[in-house]
Parts: sequence; structure tokens; C-alpha cells
Amino acid sequence: MASNNNTAHFGLLVLRVVTGIIFIMHGWQKFDQGIPATTEGFTAMGVVLPELMAPFIAGLELIGGIALVLGLLSRPIAVLLVVDMVVALFLVHLPNGFFAAVGGYEFVLALAAMSATIALAGPGKFAIDGLLFGRSKRLKGVLA
Repeated sequence: MASNNNTAHFGLLVLRVVTGIIFIMHGWQKFDQGIPATTEGFTAMGVVLPELMAPFIAGLELIGGIALVLGLLSRPIAVLLVVDMVVALFLVHLPNGFFAAVGGYEFVLALAAMSATIALAGPGKFAIDGLLFGRSKRLKGVLA
């Protein structure tokens, strides 16, 4: 039974790190192309308050991705990233169909699901969250 629990923790670690790296790269991309260019893109997509949202989303994805990799504030960060991806899905990708190759929602749907899994299941025991905040009794019974 202990190996199954460790397997779940390693699975959450892999999920958290991979999800975090993807968000790091997308956040970095927004900063790298420049916040003015990101703002322009957000304006064209119909994002409300693009001057505020462009740096906010770029920062959320970059810093939030780093936090996920570390397992720091994993659940609240993951919830914010779910919202980020759901908004992107409905605002930008849904009209393009399913496949990412044509601008569809496939990739943002996967990122939303990955983030939702982290928000619901927690970061697992290989995370800074556990060191800082401990693990709840409920989670200890399920995952420990």
C-alpha cells in the first residue's frame, strides 16, 4: 500500500513540474515578446483591461509556473491558472475547434485539467507547501 501512495505523490510531482514548466515558458514568452505586444494581442482578442491583464497574466504564468514547480502555494496558484485557461478557451480558442494546430482549445483544455487536478488533489508530499503548511489530516488519510 505504501508504494501506491508514493506512486501517487510521484505522479503529482511529475504533473506539477511539467505543468509548471509549460506555464513558465508561456509567461516568459509574453515578457520576451514585450508587454506592449502582449497588450496589443490581448486587445485584439477582446480581453477586458488589456493594459492590466497582459502583465498580470504574464506574471501569473511565469511566477505561478515557478511556484508549481516548487510546490509553493500550489492550490491557489492552480486555481488562478484554471481561470486563466478557461478564459483563454472561451475568449480565443473555442471558435477555432478542438485541435491546437489550428488555434483550437485542445492545449488550453489540457492545461486547465492539469491545473484543476493540482488544485483538487494538492501538490503531493514532494512540495514546499507540505514543509511550510503541513498536510491536512484529510489528505494524510488519502495520500500519505
